[in-house]
Amino acid sequence: MRVLVLIPGPLRQAAGDQARLEVDLPEPATLGALLDHLAARYPLLDRRLRDERAGLRRYVNFYVDGEECRRLSGAGTSLRPDAEVRILPSVAGG
Repeated sequence: MRVLVLIPGPLRQAAGDQARLEVDLPEPATLGALLDHLAARYPLLDRRLRDERAGLRRYVNFYVDGEECRRLSGAGTSLRPDAEVRILPSVAGG
């Protein structure tokens, strides 16, 4: 099944300068499986998205079809065919 991943500007360099990635995954797929796939292809991106224990980084938000994954099942959130995963790092400053 195909999933669309939207990469924000600050992370694009770690994703081969791509704004959008179309990823083919076996079914059933989860956000964690998607991140494992991305880690194999873009190790620098993985370091920005997950911590050393492969947990979701606290200050990075993942939206699956418009829903924040932490309100769902975190990395275990199921992905449907043609799902859209949007990655949004938190921005701080004043």
